[in-house]
Amino acid sequence: MELICNRSSLLIHGGTEEERRCWAQEAARNFDVELVEVRQAAELPQALRHPNGVVFIADVARLGREAQFALLRCLQTQEERPKLVLGVSGAADAARARGTLREDLHYRLHQAQVDLQKDGLRDVLKRRWAQQAEQLALKAAAARVAEEQAREAAAARRPGTVTRTAPKPKGMSSAARGKAESRNAVR
Repeated sequence: MELICNRSSLLIHGGTEEERRCWAQEAARNFDVELVEVRQAAELPQALRHPNGVVFIADVARLGREAQFALLRCLQTQEERPKLVLGVSGAADAARARGTLREDLHYRLHQAQVDLQKDGLRDVLKRRWAQQAEQLALKAAAARVAEEQAREAAAARRPGTVTRTAPKPKGMSSAARGKAESRNAVR
């Protein structure tokens, strides 16, 4: 889970595309940035220009070797770069052996790999993501309540609404004012 909280890029293999996307979404929430998803090689240059963002590629092997080279150059040369969350369907070693995943890109990310097929990891992640979804729902509900309260307060201050109170006489203490009011009531 440390790989979610730090800025290092990572390679996620195995699991479903949705599970890999959830990982990237959690990283984006952690850094409070928008998730940029790249589906085609043409989208990649623009996505790599977001130095504080999180770029998600569901299956990097589908982008082709030139796009993978652009990712490698980003990792090697860009000092300020986005967090890259690169997915591969199936095993990373199998994609490398087939030639659909560049050897040098695999090497660059070999310290930051997550195998979603690892025993128990998927269950842990599903529980974690369910808990986060519940927390996000509670936060959204609290924001809606606060917004409604602010809207009601603004409506109470709108021109034409009765929000004035009677002015208090100047120069009298509250005790003296009380006696004066009771004398006026007796008359």
